[in-house]
Amino acid sequence: MNSLTLKIAAVCVFLFAGLSLSAEEIKIKIDKQYLNLPVSHDQDRSKMTFKVDGEPDLSVVIRLAAGNADYWVFKDVSHLKGKTLTISYDGNSEGLNKIFQDDVIVGQDNLYKEKNRPQFHFTTRRGWINDPNGLIYYDGEYHLFYQHNPYEREWENMHWGHAVSKDLVHWEELPSALYPDHLGGMFSGSAVMDYDNTAGYNKGKTPAMIAIYTAAGADKQVQCIAYSLDKGRTFTKYEANPVIDSRHIWNSKDTRDPKVFWYTPGKHWVMVLNERDGHSIYTSSNLKDWKYESHVTGFWECPELFELPVDGNPNNTKWVMYGASGTYMLGSFDGKVFTPEKGKYQYTTGAIYAAQTFTNMPDSRRIQVGWGRISHPEMPFNGMMLLPTELTLRTTKDGPRLFNLPVKETETLFTPVRDWQNLTSDKANDLLKEFYNTDCLRIKTRIKLSHATDAGFNLFGQRIVGYDMNSNTINGVFYSPEDMTSMELSADIYIDRTSIEVFIDDGAYSYSMERKPDTNNKEGFHFWGNNIEVKDLQVFSVKSVWN
Repeated sequence: MNSLTLKIAAVCVFLFAGLSLSAEEIKIKIDKQYLNLPVSHDQDRSKMTFKVDGEPDLSVVIRLAAGNADYWVFKDVSHLKGKTLTISYDGNSEGLNKIFQDDVIVGQDNLYKEKNRPQFHFTTRRGWINDPNGLIYYDGEYHLFYQHNPYEREWENMHWGHAVSKDLVHWEELPSALYPDHLGGMFSGSAVMDYDNTAGYNKGKTPAMIAIYTAAGADKQVQCIAYSLDKGRTFTKYEANPVIDSRHIWNSKDTRDPKVFWYTPGKHWVMVLNERDGHSIYTSSNLKDWKYESHVTGFWECPELFELPVDGNPNNTKWVMYGASGTYMLGSFDGKVFTPEKGKYQYTTGAIYAAQTFTNMPDSRRIQVGWGRISHPEMPFNGMMLLPTELTLRTTKDGPRLFNLPVKETETLFTPVRDWQNLTSDKANDLLKEFYNTDCLRIKTRIKLSHATDAGFNLFGQRIVGYDMNSNTINGVFYSPEDMTSMELSADIYIDRTSIEVFIDDGAYSYSMERKPDTNNKEGFHFWGNNIEVKDLQVFSVKSVWN
């Protein structure tokens, strides 16, 4: 029996003195920070209900382990100290007897050191994460809320998880901010600072942080608000929620993911909301009463709408509308109607989905974070956030286009260790052998083709860059460089334990993927192509954000 097993057994024995047991229910007098709960995927999901001092508090489903646990999850109960928590479970009640409270979570000593834990991307300690929500800056902190199932590494029980950062790089995970309620699970949304007290929740000189989110019930999705006066640590839901209930209008359950911002010229709030086949626009003076204004078809989920200068010129701006898939339109916006100029473009592909941008930024940057649809084998967590990136509009031969690059703050994580120029591919491959066993790495390179065919770069057989100049594709996706006659392509490649992100030609196109090297492949880092020249090759070591 190992030390962890002994500790769990000892704690359980100690706790039983304070437990009242029945076949399907336990009561615990809370005096620790966490409840630790065992999960087994051999079990079916069953309903678990929490009551605080006899009053209903939360209902979720969980695969509570009756025998050996695949992994442990936790619930932060620090706000319940001194109260009695009653837990009932509809499944095998033997799992209830394994729940225990402690001031650390199971596996705390190995946290962030796990084999497949990303080292410079945000992941949650336990459970599933997907869409980023409520990205906002306030009083020195960047807030990252996100779709979260704290009770399993698969999707379910949607909460708003919460983490904060002072530099967009190092994140501190906080207790969940929003919990499922009678209206449904907490789906995606956004957050704003209500400086003018339009919703009436401000207290003295403290402005309310307002979360605008979707509550997803069994038969419809409605829009709700909640406010916080303690920097997003706790939220109070509006007693008259929902503020928008539009299923009967669209004859569709798909009405979700509100993105809200203040439109200064009109002095009103704007909500962009996914409804059935595209993005609807609503306006409000108080965040509670909303008026439908217009609709743009052709997008699906997680809308965004924001204004950007072209080439940094504040006198020449375009509005950008995008959805969850990485496609976007450019156009104009009058506070009520978005008018597209032309068709849709694509600036990013791959594992990224449902990216959202920060509101209330202290500078003029438009910074986004996207969900990385990437798994982490054998880990008690799933999903990740990709690198925060800055979005800019730049003039190209085809007109203004969206560019996407990691924010400058990430540079503190990467230290240059090698720098070469004008190499043959064979020489470059030989020089890179010293990095075959490196855990995480950043590689910047510029290659020049000598034939109008294809060339690229692999990692142990996994195609990272495959540029076909004849078909104008990168890894099968159409891409046309600014100068089609140069025969050159640059790539900035970020390799973490489970993910790879690639930024082509200074952010003109980007993509992401799960890191899946061929375990039988021995070629390591490998440039390939007919007589290509590696014009530039830089290698950077990586600092873990968890140290």
